[in-house]
Amino acid sequence: MREIITLQLGQQSNYLANHFWNAQESYFTYGADEESPIDHDVHFRPGIGSDGSETFMPRTVIYDLKGGFGTLRKINALYEIDDDASSSSLWPGQTVVHRQQPIGASAYQESLDTGQAPPELTTSTVRYWSDFNRVFFHPKSIIQLSEYELNSTVMPFEKWHMGEELFASLDKEHDLLDRDLRPFIEEADQMQGLQVMTGVDDAWGGFAAKYMERLRDEYGKTPIWVFGAQEPVRGLPREKRLLKLVNKARALAELNSQASLVIPIALPETPLPHILQLDASSRWHVSALFAAALESVTLYTRLRTTDRVYSSNLGNMTDLLNVFGKQTIANLEMSITEAQQPQQQNGTNGNSNGLNGRGENVRSLYETGIGEEGSESGSQKGAATLDIDLSSPQDLNLDPNRRRGRKRHIFSQVLADRGLQDIELTDEEREAREQSAYGMRRRPKVHNYRSKVAFPIIDSYPKIFHDVYGHPVKDHVSIRTALSTDSTVTDKVKALRSTVVRSIGLEDRETIGNELAEIAESYKEGWSSDSDDDDDDE
Repeated sequence: MREIITLQLGQQSNYLANHFWNAQESYFTYGADEESPIDHDVHFRPGIGSDGSETFMPRTVIYDLKGGFGTLRKINALYEIDDDASSSSLWPGQTVVHRQQPIGASAYQESLDTGQAPPELTTSTVRYWSDFNRVFFHPKSIIQLSEYELNSTVMPFEKWHMGEELFASLDKEHDLLDRDLRPFIEEADQMQGLQVMTGVDDAWGGFAAKYMERLRDEYGKTPIWVFGAQEPVRGLPREKRLLKLVNKARALAELNSQASLVIPIALPETPLPHILQLDASSRWHVSALFAAALESVTLYTRLRTTDRVYSSNLGNMTDLLNVFGKQTIANLEMSITEAQQPQQQNGTNGNSNGLNGRGENVRSLYETGIGEEGSESGSQKGAATLDIDLSSPQDLNLDPNRRRGRKRHIFSQVLADRGLQDIELTDEEREAREQSAYGMRRRPKVHNYRSKVAFPIIDSYPKIFHDVYGHPVKDHVSIRTALSTDSTVTDKVKALRSTVVRSIGLEDRETIGNELAEIAESYKEGWSSDSDDDDDDE
């Protein structure tokens, strides 16, 4: 059934994943004559509730610190069981249970429980990621790590070694893969891979790196995609910024050798398009933008297989992007276009031709394409640079001596358009696919995927997208994403290495420095940054 199992590691990733799951829930159709274009079996698992009713819940394991789950209960309305601590105690005497004051449910959650119209969410009413959650999770999905407390000022969970040591101690005591993840994997019929959402600029990076080592030992050939979320650092003290960079550098060095694909995600520090209005201090807002990109760039992995042209899987996408087998880090970009009200609905999503209120094609206003004539390793014609770069472009500024104005060289790129009315292949694209399939031409560098399914704007999603008149976009938007392996990784990793290497402990400094240098070199294979090929990307 092409199942994908999700791992959520930490507060940043849980904000991101919560938007993802809410979007998946919105694709469900309930009419007898309606069929969703999404194959829900990819991300959801069937089950039986405590009352014998059928359930359908996410295939995910969620880790967070004490206090990180907010109002979310491990035992929900579908799995009401006796949670009396004394009933499972081996102590024969009288027990005294001390309960912490429960966190009050948000008005939004209360409205969902009572079936009333939910109030509009704001940055002040979203205290935890569970405050805007619309999905029931299986009790086995909820894993609280009580060794650290969320937002603690005494012992903040922010240093790399804390995450490493926490995973090591828990895994030694419980075997985390066997206890938490294996039950979900074993019930999958034909798993296509794992997607890991984690913070990489705090201690969760160390936790994720150790988890990935165990995953790779256990599931050697399974495609594993890692989405590494990062918090905005503007306004932070210099030592905090440096700590986050050190954590990120270590995460990239460790994850690069274990994951099939690593996709760093960060809010750019350059001005965003005027159609995007978000509060950079709000995790709810920032993670909403990240989720729109993540959900769009992976859409083709859960489309029904009846869509033989645009349905794909994590393994195939990995092979397309990692051209030389060493280019694991991919850059993520996106463009937003205002979706026209669809003429026909398909479940909860419709079609869009990407026009604004004046009938202009917004796609042409908010993105720039790079038409490249080709290079030694294949054609780059059709490659695109989109207007929201989520791949930490600000890392390039860490090196004041870097060569300015150098155009990027794209090794491979997957372009995904969603919310389109016309998704037919052009004659040129059809010919390129056929010739590539039969080995008649060099491997194409740009791979196009399209879907009529627009990105849903639901009541749990912040109003960050606006039309050209400044009005919040309702219902859905069309999105274009680009996932690329390209030469900018070399410059970013080099700049990161030179900035943080002296801040890494002596016992790890040489190893991490060498690993980062190897990553930078792997994005020069088949192309030299110092050659005239720099001019290929005109």
